[in-house]
Amino acid sequence: MADSDIPHTPPLLLPDAIHQAVKPGTALLRLETTRSREGLLDGAWWPRTRDIETELPALISVLTGHLGPITRVGVDASAWNSLPTRLVIDDQVVHLDSDPVGDDTVLITRGDNDHFALLVVPPDTTADAAREAMARAVRADNITQAAQILIATTPEPETSS
Repeated sequence: MADSDIPHTPPLLLPDAIHQAVKPGTALLRLETTRSREGLLDGAWWPRTRDIETELPALISVLTGHLGPITRVGVDASAWNSLPTRLVIDDQVVHLDSDPVGDDTVLITRGDNDHFALLVVPPDTTADAAREAMARAVRADNITQAAQILIATTPEPETSS
């Protein structure tokens, strides 16, 4: 049997166990803290709601455990119900900046100028689409913008006949 006759299935982007665990409120991270970070995104976040004051503390707490203190978060104010200028999370002040980064990205800053870009999966996204978008975002070789990942992974609406 020739190689061309053997069916090839694409490799899973994430282990099966991860696919089962991904649900609203989940963050997947590919934390590369070297200067040679490849890819456009460092991870993905699937908040449960558009309430930044409810959703952000858990994300920042987890990131702080891996990255150290987070000083700033850049989000698009139009993507959230309201946007305070700062939050106190785990006894640390985190400043929130309204950046025109788009609904699909959040910028996390530690230190003076070390940024991590995370894809933000909209809360109402289906589980399958969210898993696929998050898997694409954490690939080290990803060169696709966050908005394009969301477009590519969002199922077409069903049309009634």
